[in-house]
Amino acid sequence: LVLLSSILSLAACGKLLVVPLDGSHWLSMREVLDRLSQKGHEVVVVAPEINLHIKPTKNLIMKMYPVPFTQEELDHTFWRTSQEVFEEGTFLERFLKTYERMKNVSATLLSTCTYLLHNKELIRYLEESKFDAVFTDPILPCGQIVAEYLSVPSVVFLQQIPCGLDFEATQCPNPPSYVPRLFTDLTDRMDFLQRVKNLLFDLPNFLLCDFVFQPYAQLASEFLQRKVTVTGLLSQASIWLLKIDFVLHFPRPLMPNMIFIGGVNCAPKKLSQ
Repeated sequence: LVLLSSILSLAACGKLLVVPLDGSHWLSMREVLDRLSQKGHEVVVVAPEINLHIKPTKNLIMKMYPVPFTQEELDHTFWRTSQEVFEEGTFLERFLKTYERMKNVSATLLSTCTYLLHNKELIRYLEESKFDAVFTDPILPCGQIVAEYLSVPSVVFLQQIPCGLDFEATQCPNPPSYVPRLFTDLTDRMDFLQRVKNLLFDLPNFLLCDFVFQPYAQLASEFLQRKVTVTGLLSQASIWLLKIDFVLHFPRPLMPNMIFIGGVNCAPKKLSQ
């Protein structure tokens, strides 16, 4: 009976591959991974050697790979991005700054994904490890590319993704008359002119998305040896864990595989009353 119970307990545990996004995204994800590790699951994290916060821990198995930039270059890119987030201005000024910011960050993230997929030794290790699932942040589609390559289910963990890709990938309703768009400062209660404004503000997002995510589609098509789109890759995700709630976010439509797991946080803290 003791032997049988020990075997059953092992069978209940899984092997999870994690392809994270650095920064605050990782700090939130790490809380989940620590808890999964404590429950007996084997958690393997694949990350670039040069990063901001993804450091080895005793609970997680880390697989690091080289990238073509230095720590100083990475720190400067994200420092500049953090400064621009709080700058004010007109819609056009904010749009152009957002475009330039996404351009710089996207180039860095794309290079990390490229070096991961081209690392033959690491990819061979992932093939041989027989993972049960991939846990990833869809803002960096690299995790979804790996999940597709390994033919394993994926769980995505996010607050929001630019250009409404989460709505497209899940075929979730996203009406401009109801869901406020970025930079509009609108609420979910709009009159006719505000709905028109909301629709117009949504158009530049397609330009941003095409610039940011099209290189991943090309990279994925080369790696998987068939033509794919980022939306098509994300549509394969089994579960969407959303770090949002209706305290900081407006109500929005959902699909059955979209699950709210609470507001934005990096670690549990005891707050004053």
